[in-house]
Amino acid sequence: MAGMGPPPKDPTARVRRNATVSMTALPAEGRKGPPPKWPLTPDVVLTTRKKLAAAKVAGLEADLADAEGTAKASGLERKLDAARERLAILDAQLRQQRKLETSLWAELWALPQAVEWERQRWTRDVAQYVRHKVLAELGDLDAAREARQWSDRLGLSPMAMLRLRWRVAADEVAEKRQERAAGSARGRIKAVG
Repeated sequence: MAGMGPPPKDPTARVRRNATVSMTALPAEGRKGPPPKWPLTPDVVLTTRKKLAAAKVAGLEADLADAEGTAKASGLERKLDAARERLAILDAQLRQQRKLETSLWAELWALPQAVEWERQRWTRDVAQYVRHKVLAELGDLDAAREARQWSDRLGLSPMAMLRLRWRVAADEVAEKRQERAAGSARGRIKAVG
């Protein structure tokens, strides 16, 4: 009959060709143990800027000592103050960056995703994410864009985990523990009331 469509296929001919790929279950309690050793060198750009600023301060201090009591001294003092301020800012940025990197590094290696990172030896990749994320938090917009892309590659968002075919397995032991705690709390409330 016209308009009815094709006849149904024979059941033996209907084979599913788009079978789904299984999901990798990640432990809900996360990765155990200390984080791996930090694989990256200190930030070369900030370290170099700090060294250059320190050299400039030393040069200006020498120039100021030579120009003591001359008209040129007040201009050198202003330049020296600005150079010292720049050096202090760079020193603070470098210290803050190291502190934040250490903290974020430890946090990330306790996540469920860290089990897969370790299995696949993604230590340097995670370190790159940490470096960009910290620089982003310190105000670098280019680093913020890069950190967002690294977070997708590392499965740090629900959508990224889905793309990587990762899921966090249910922690059944913790759920039972919470159920027992809630039940005993209700029992205590009834006994008091």
